[in-house]
Amino acid sequence: MGIRTKYLQLVAATTMAFSAASDAGRTTMAITRESGATTNISEAQSDLHGDSTVSGTVKLAGPQAVATHISMAADPACLKAHPAPVMSEEVVTGANGALKNVIVFVSDGLGNRAFDPPKEPAVFDQKSCSYNPHILGMRAGQTLRVTNSDPTTHNIHPVPQNNREWNMSQPPLSPPIEQTFAREEIIPVKCNIHPWMRGYIAVFKHPYFAVTDKNGSFDLKNVPPGEYTIQAWHEKYGVLTQKLNLAPNQSQGVEFVFKPRAAD
Repeated sequence: MGIRTKYLQLVAATTMAFSAASDAGRTTMAITRESGATTNISEAQSDLHGDSTVSGTVKLAGPQAVATHISMAADPACLKAHPAPVMSEEVVTGANGALKNVIVFVSDGLGNRAFDPPKEPAVFDQKSCSYNPHILGMRAGQTLRVTNSDPTTHNIHPVPQNNREWNMSQPPLSPPIEQTFAREEIIPVKCNIHPWMRGYIAVFKHPYFAVTDKNGSFDLKNVPPGEYTIQAWHEKYGVLTQKLNLAPNQSQGVEFVFKPRAAD
């Protein structure tokens, strides 16, 4: 074998070795990046693994409550919006005592878990001279967007205990009012122009809350396994509490029954 032939074979072997080493390096880099991405996803989803659901109903025991009539005669625009009589939303019941407008939430058991507030605003509308919804659930640090869908001026006035109080007028067709609340609490809201307008903004630092519908139903979804205290709050009947122990991937049913006092 001549010198030239041996030289060509040496070059070919070196090239093949370098190529194999480069391929191995690229493969190692791809696995490292993929492993890093998997780790990040795993960390991001660690609280979602085995999450459970708490579903249930809230009822009012005894005779059906009689709704209170509201007079809106003080403002012609409000009166025109309601050709039929308007009833208070303080107590709204359905079939079999189903109780609407009860806020059900996790009050204890989440420990030091932290949750980023949603980027989407929570919307509280003034429509037909009523607050829509009557009870709004939102997150601490989330933007509250107050809108006026009426052809009359409103004055929205939240009255918190643990947050900053504010009081702002909102004429028809004016831009939305945007505010935030930093701390948890259930805040009464009133309109200083229309005294019958009453509502509530319930602020939480976590996403595990719901307001009952006309059937008294609620769902708390994606709750991590653990031991919790669940509360049901109603503006007239107060608070009921239950303790739960949620296993992974469990769907647990809960029923709250308010029993009004004779004075109610």
